[in-house]
This record gives sequence, structure tokens and C-alpha cells, in this order.
Amino acid sequence: MNLKTIGLFFLLLTLCQHNYAQKITLSFGEEVQLEDLLLSKKPTKNSINWLNVNTAKDTWRLNRKSLICTGLPIGVMRSEKLYENFIIHVEWKHIYAGGNSGIFVWSDAEPDSIGRLPGGVEVQMLELDWVKQNTKDGVVPPIAYVHGELFGVGGVETIPDNPRGTRSKAIENRAKGKGEWNKYTIICVDGTIKLAVNGKFVNGIRNSTIKKGYLCLESEGSEIHFRNFQLIELPPSVTHISQIVKTIIQ
Repeated sequence: MNLKTIGLFFLLLTLCQHNYAQKITLSFGEEVQLEDLLLSKKPTKNSINWLNVNTAKDTWRLNRKSLICTGLPIGVMRSEKLYENFIIHVEWKHIYAGGNSGIFVWSDAEPDSIGRLPGGVEVQMLELDWVKQNTKDGVVPPIAYVHGELFGVGGVETIPDNPRGTRSKAIENRAKGKGEWNKYTIICVDGTIKLAVNGKFVNGIRNSTIKKGYLCLESEGSEIHFRNFQLIELPPSVTHISQIVKTIIQ
């Protein structure tokens, strides 16, 4: 086998591996257009398709109406399509004390090699005991950190409504502990995010430098369950190309 043939073989192998990684992993949640929801007696609901980015085959599984994430390895699963303006309703619960997870919105879905997580704006989902487990030098992290903190990562910048450095913390502690279902309402419009935790709006950011991207569900070391994932897609904004992530070719 000559060098040219060997090179072609490895090129084809790489392309096959890339295509395999881009296959739809599962369908979870429903999407509906705002106009269709308001004006149609029977609005069309489409399943939301998700693709594994850098986790294992058994990291994510469906169990009846719930999506279960083992938390290992650290990484994400991304939506098949890009989203700009939308409302998400999602319920989630941690199984173990101190559990860590979240949802990335307006994400590039391109994890870094060290932290294994992508850029975007993270909507934090931490279990209440996390602050005790991460006490350092006698300093306990603020409990508001676990109640739906919002922050840009991977170069995405935002202006926090309730600053904790560059992050925005919830102004009221509303999250429930392990084994209990929490409810998030996430409204993302034109670079602004408002977050309701268990029925009350308690946090927000504005002026995100990225305003259109993928959704990512996060696997970060501990089992978490998701259910009732509903997305209402809203009309688009006047958004510059620099505020849109690169499309990942499947």
C-alpha cells in the first residue's frame, strides 16, 4: 500500500467517524411555533432531535417520558438545529447531593479540550448541597449560586441583572433538593434571558454577544433527570452574522 492510498484510507476513516458522531442520538421534547400555538386549534408539535457531542453512548437514555443523564463523562448533547428567540419549559431533578448540570443556550456546541464544555450562556442546575461540598478555606459559596445562576462561557459576554462578578445570581432561593423536581422557564429574546425558578422570575442577563446558537444539555459528573421539555419558538430578531454561531454540518 503506497503513501497516497494510506492517506486516502485515513481520510475516509476520519469522515466516517465524523458522520457517525453527527447521527441523531435521540428525540426528546417538543417544539411549536408561537403563531401556530396562538392561532391554530391543533398546533403542530415537532420532536426536538439531539446529537451526542462528546459523551458516551450510554450517558443519555430515555425512560418513558424522562431523559436520564448518568453525568459521565463530562460533556454535552446538542440540539439538531439552531435557535434564536424562544421559551423553554423544562423540569429536572438531581439524584445525588451536590449534583451539577445545566442547559447551554446560544451555544457553539464545540467543547474545549480541558473542561469538555462548549461556549454559550449556561443556565445552571446545581443541587443544594453543592455549596457545602465545595467549601474552600472555610468560605461557603453563596447559596444563590445554585438557584439558577446565568453566565456566559467560551468567550460569550453578557451583562448580569444580579452581578456576582460576570455572572448573574438568583435574587431568591427557590430550587429544591435531590429527588425533587424543579421547574425552569427560560425566555431567550434578542440577547436577553429571563429565568423563572419554580414559578417565579428571579434572574436574568442581557446584551449577550451571541444571540443564535444550539441548545446543549450538560453531563457534569452526577445523574440528573429531565422531563416535560417544551420549546416555543418566537419570531427572529435583527441579528448580525457575528452574533450567530457557525452551523455544524451533519
